Amino acid sequence: MKSLGILLAVLILGGGGWVGWTRWQQEQVATKAAAAANARPVEATVETRNIRFAVSAAGEIVPADQVSVRPEVNGKIEKLPVDVGDSVKQGDLMFQLDDRDLRIQQSSQKNSIERSRLELEQAERNFRRAEELFKGHLVAQEVYDDSRTTFDLAKNSLSNTQKALDLIEYQLLKTRVTAPFDCTVLTRPVSVGQAVSGSGGFNSGTEILTIANLNDLIINAHINQADVTRLHMNQDVEVTVEAVPGLKIIGKVERVAPQATIKNNIKGFAARILLKDVDKRVRPGMTANISIPVASAENVVAAPLAAVFTEYNPELKQQERYAWVKSGEEWERRVITIGVSDYFFAEVTGGLKAGDVVAFEDKAKNAKATAAPVVAGFSPKPAASGPATSKSPTVTR
Repeated sequence: MKSLGILLAVLILGGGGWVGWTRWQQEQVATKAAAAANARPVEATVETRNIRFAVSAAGEIVPADQVSVRPEVNGKIEKLPVDVGDSVKQGDLMFQLDDRDLRIQQSSQKNSIERSRLELEQAERNFRRAEELFKGHLVAQEVYDDSRTTFDLAKNSLSNTQKALDLIEYQLLKTRVTAPFDCTVLTRPVSVGQAVSGSGGFNSGTEILTIANLNDLIINAHINQADVTRLHMNQDVEVTVEAVPGLKIIGKVERVAPQATIKNNIKGFAARILLKDVDKRVRPGMTANISIPVASAENVVAAPLAAVFTEYNPELKQQERYAWVKSGEEWERRVITIGVSDYFFAEVTGGLKAGDVVAFEDKAKNAKATAAPVVAGFSPKPAASGPATSKSPTVTR
């Protein structure tokens, strides 16, 4: 019995150990796979690709033409056929004021004009008669002068009455307000029957409607001072709208402010981007992202920026670009020339070709820093005799 118990204990311990060892092996394999997946790449292949470098900015979409519609005369809203969101054609009625009081004044003023006209005719007859009698020395000078004064006053009275009628008729025209251009109603804070004041009164009058031309929109953007020199008038820019995924619009630079301002602690210049014939889904107040093209190259040999190094060449007295290129099992330092670049790749115009493998680390710098054995294909130059220079050439990416 004792031997059987020992045997069972050994089997249990052995089985548990086997399960634990198996799990440990699986964890090690998973850890190595994760480390390999997260490992930073140390080399890349030069390839042919398109390079487009652009700077970005954000702005708010607003109407190009927006008008606050206010009456020019006092009155009460009689007709208000439009509401928020309605599209109104140029010349269509937007609102009309109650004009009954003005109509009464117009009728009364016409009667006054007719009376003034009759008085003028009578005054003219009296003046002509007094003039003839005065020439015949049949009336005194005073009678003649009085008749002429009465005639002049009658003419002035008719003129003033006519001007008063013209003013009333002008006010009647202002009771009916039509759309100045094709527009959309943005706001309508009043209702039918509400009394409103004219624009010549208190607080510049009552706002009845806010209208805007939504066919032409603009973007007010704040361009960083480092990028504003890349903008020019009538330049095409690509616009995307956050609220409408997948939509791309071509805008045109219409204005760039001549003086910098500070917005969100960033110094920049206000720019206005014009959008023509915009998609109906785009509305004022939406946020837009602007992509300003700077440079582009199609189907060119390109290398990752991480593989391009810069070093000052004292012989040429200028900065020199180079890359470490794999040749068999060795690495070769090769001077290159670059053209257009973006944030990730640079066009290589000389020194590399598609298919070359380049390193993401400076082999010479790493060899000196670690004092490791000489890298295959790389032999550091022996130190020159005499005093050492106080500063070695700076190598930057």
